[in-house]
Amino acid sequence: MTDFFTVRYFIELSYDGAAYCGWQRQPDAPTVQQALEQALSTLLREPIEVVGAGRTDTGVNASYYVAHFDIEKGVNDCAQLVYKLNLILPQDIAVRRVRAVKAEAHARFDAVEREYTYYISQRKNPFRRYSAWQYYVPLDVERMNEAAAKLLEYDDFTSFAKLNSNNKTNICRVVKAEWRRADGDDDLLIFTIRADRFLRNMIRAIVGTLVDVGRGRYSVDDFERILHSRDLSLSSAGAPAQGLFLSDVAYSEDIYI
Repeated sequence: MTDFFTVRYFIELSYDGAAYCGWQRQPDAPTVQQALEQALSTLLREPIEVVGAGRTDTGVNASYYVAHFDIEKGVNDCAQLVYKLNLILPQDIAVRRVRAVKAEAHARFDAVEREYTYYISQRKNPFRRYSAWQYYVPLDVERMNEAAAKLLEYDDFTSFAKLNSNNKTNICRVVKAEWRRADGDDDLLIFTIRADRFLRNMIRAIVGTLVDVGRGRYSVDDFERILHSRDLSLSSAGAPAQGLFLSDVAYSEDIYI
């Protein structure tokens, strides 16, 4: 009788979300999870299911994403697997690395922090039409940063949580939220937000509301009142998906083998 065992791996990747209906597998719709599972199953010659660090919505991108998968007896050469995956995956999905982790390690539940980056192009740019919100109204970045700093003072983000998302809690701990202009390109605004967790549609709602602060529709005090209200109807419409990137998922180093 042969003894079988499984080995768990973290797979690090990036993707352009324009052609996909988000990360999570769906019937009759292209998703990143589906494409990755198909490629892994083909190369490893057994059905492979992957579990992602979280869901990204339709059109949202990831410059850094992590998922895990299990395989009987393990992978002989992780570098070779990365090479072959990149040969057969679509051009808008790229694998960076495959790493063995402890059997109980979990791509979603063991993430200690996540970071998202949002891009706004303030001048029409055909090369950014799928990677930034092209928004030409002048914005007061200093006032937007003053409002963004308020996010670090609150932990209940019901005002920016999509309704009927079945969240057990709307509590999040934001540790960074700031706007800056790109080095050497004053027309590109970059918003970085980092927290222990995020709610569905939370960042796009925050960005949309902060942009309304920047263009003068809301004051900084208005923004704080929206935060404090725990009322989604008071926040602005969500910013477009194409400007949003998952840019980091952090784990404790002790989960890696």
